[in-house]
Amino acid sequence: MNIIAAHIMTTMHVLGAKLKREEKGATAVEYGIMVALIAAVIITVVGLIGGNLRDAFTTVNSQLP
Repeated sequence: MNIIAAHIMTTMHVLGAKLKREEKGATAVEYGIMVALIAAVIITVVGLIGGNLRDAFTTVNSQLP
């Protein structure tokens, strides 16, 4: 009986460790997707604002003596 209990405990430990590794992998993928989305938003915002900033600096530069 002790051998069966030891086998069950070992199997549960191995399955638990495997599940924990898979969760870490899924979490890493989720964070990667969030970072990619944040980067896309930043690139889009900078692209939209970039022209206006250039125009503002050009105006300021032309007004300097």
